Formats: sequence, C-alpha cells, structure tokens
Amino acid sequence: MTIVHDSVPTDLVGSVGLRGPRRDPAPLLPDAEPLQVLGTRAAVTGDPDLALDLYRRLVLGRRFNRQATTLTRQGRLAVYPASTGQEACQVTAAMVLADQDWLFPSYRDTLAVVARGVAPIDALTLMRGHSHCGYDPYEHRIAPLATPLATQAVHAVGLAHAARLRAAADPRASAANVVALALVGDGGTSEGDFHEALNFAAVLRAPVVFLVQNNGYAISVPLAKQTAAPTLAHKAVGYGMPGRLVDGNDALAMHQVLTESVAHARAGRGPVLVEAITYRLEAHTNADDATRYRSAAEVDDWRTRDPLTRLEAHLRAHGQLTDATAERLAAQAEELAAGIRAQFEAAPEPDPRSLFAHVYATPTSQLREQAADLDARLALDAEFAADNSHTDHADNADHTDHADHAAEGAGGQLDRDHDGRGDLR
Repeated sequence: MTIVHDSVPTDLVGSVGLRGPRRDPAPLLPDAEPLQVLGTRAAVTGDPDLALDLYRRLVLGRRFNRQATTLTRQGRLAVYPASTGQEACQVTAAMVLADQDWLFPSYRDTLAVVARGVAPIDALTLMRGHSHCGYDPYEHRIAPLATPLATQAVHAVGLAHAARLRAAADPRASAANVVALALVGDGGTSEGDFHEALNFAAVLRAPVVFLVQNNGYAISVPLAKQTAAPTLAHKAVGYGMPGRLVDGNDALAMHQVLTESVAHARAGRGPVLVEAITYRLEAHTNADDATRYRSAAEVDDWRTRDPLTRLEAHLRAHGQLTDATAERLAAQAEELAAGIRAQFEAAPEPDPRSLFAHVYATPTSQLREQAADLDARLALDAEFAADNSHTDHADNADHTDHADHAAEGAGGQLDRDHDGRGDLR
C-alpha cells in the first residue's frame, strides 16, 4: 500500500503510483522564451514611477561598477568581479525583499549588497583582503559574500527552513514570513551544492528563491559545455519546483518575476528557480583575459541589449525621462563615486591579527600555530623597521655634519644666500 505523507500538499499530488506521489510537470515548466516587459504593452501601462526608480538604481549601479573597477586598476582592490551588464539582476534582487528577508550573494553580487544598504567600503572589504566579510550580516540580513560556488544556496535553504520552524513555534517571532533569496551564477549550477540546495528546498518546501544569473560563461567555460538542458530553469522540474525564465537585461521584467517569486515563497508554496538571461560586459575579473574565449563582436552585440540603455530608451520614448532628470541622476552617481573614493582614502589599515578572529569560538591548534607564526613575523618586521630608523637617523646626522663643514668652508655661503623666507634665490 502506498502512503502519501501528510506533509505533501494535496494540490501538488497527482496520481499515486507504487513509488509515491506523482506530480504533473506542466505547471513547473518555464516559458519557452524569456519573459520580457520592455517593448510590450505592459511596459506602457505599467507604473512610470517604478520604471524611473529602476533607471535611477541602474545609473548608480553602473557608476559603482566603474568606480570599483578603477580602484582595482589603481591597486586599491586585490580583485573585483564586475557585474557590469548585470545590474538589472542585482538591483531588483535587493528591491523585492522585505526587511525581514535575507539575501545570500555570491562574489559577483557586491552591487546587490550595496543596493540593500551596506556601505560600499564595507561591501568591498572582502575584495581588499581586509576582512572575512566587512559588514554585520545580522544587521543587514545579508550573508557574507560567498567565493566558493553555490555554497550560499545551501545556507539560504537552511536559514529559511529554520526561520519557518521558529515562526511555527512562536508566531510572534521576528522570523515570521522570512524569505531567502540566493544569487547564483550559471557556473554555480554545475556544483553539487546547487543540486543539494534545490533538492533540500523542494522537499522541505522552504521559502527560498534561487536567482541564477546566466551570463553565458563560467569564467571561460560556455554554458553549452556545462549542461545539455534546454534552459537552466528547466532544472527546476527535476526537483519539483516552478522554473521561471526571464530576460535579465529587462529591469521591468526582472522586477515582475522576482516580485512574483518572492510572493510565491512567502505564501508557503515552496521554492522557485529563476533563470535570468544576461551577460557580463567586462572580464570575469581584472585577472582575466576574456578575449581568449569570446569575440569582440559578441560583446558588442550584447552591448545593444545593455539593461541601462534599454530602459533609458523606453523612458525617453514615452516622455518619462527628461535631459534635466538624466543629468540630475548622473550627478548623483558622481557623488556616489566621490563618496567611495573618500571612504577608501579614510579607511584605516587592518590589523593582520584579525585574520584569526571569528573563525572558531575556540581556535584550533593549526590556527594557534599560524597566529604565533604571524606574531613572530610582525615582531621581526618591527625590529627591522627600528634598526632602519636608527641607521637612517645616524646617516642623516653624519650628512648634516658634512654639510655644516662644507658651509663653513665656503665662508658661510648657505647662510648668506638664505633670505629667511624659506627658499633659495
């Protein structure tokens, strides 16, 4: 006899076979083509204030990416994975979340972190090598930027499930109605963690939205060499969750799909997998030579689909963006960039000993050994600096004595040529 567990909602159960409940895959399948709003009637009849706000955020996001890239070229950042061209995915991911929700970013999602309220200097701290994170995850409800691929997806499921359990135990708990949104790249979908996260989330019906930013390449590996699936959104069916396919360079479409997906998860209907078709216009990082695996013609073709210029063209075509407004927003973007530069100028140098803080509550023997080695190296550096300072002082004194004798031998010419104004004639 087959028993359907009472945790399986009846509306999701089809025919019951020898191996358990069978579900109709049709409602889970994504659309045949990525959803678009720009260029459709929905864009014309939609909220003009939302469209203008999205444009403002894209302008600021593009300037943020440019400034961070410049800081990397100046050596102020060790590395920066730019999200230039993907800004519509980044800003909408931050916009659709409520205060109690959590964002789980990957290393390329610095803009999403800033868009949710973290100061740029703090969001970029990891890229400077100055801290494990740079911001308080609990204050902002943003997990640390994850460099390992797809590990944040599993963490998102664990937090969302735990929040739901806590809310069930105490309806007044702050964890009530929490949704977790995990950002993943197309390369991350090839990781085992991605599989585990989706399977875990679907079985538990956890309130999670997985946003895959498919920019075409996992560093240099094109998507065709990662998967033979029709789309990444189709992978949702295998786990028993809805898949959504959206034009990731259409800010209005991104906002619509993510809003609907978050509402779906918050209503207790389980997780959603969203695939956003987008493109990174810059290299993987500043250490990458993208010309080795993609052509200039390909990049130029995607520039015609730039999310910023597409939304600007829509707004201008319908009289919703004037030159004066565009100039005002550009000025705000420059203020943002100036503020980032000022924060970098004022940022103190980190204490290298902080490397060992907040790793384990009780440091392991390996960490204690490494910390002792660092202390010894710092002590040697301090001793070397002190010796150099003493030598430099002695050399300067000797140089001064020789200079004084030379001046006296020259009949005090230095004194006679000095007129008291601090310079020489």
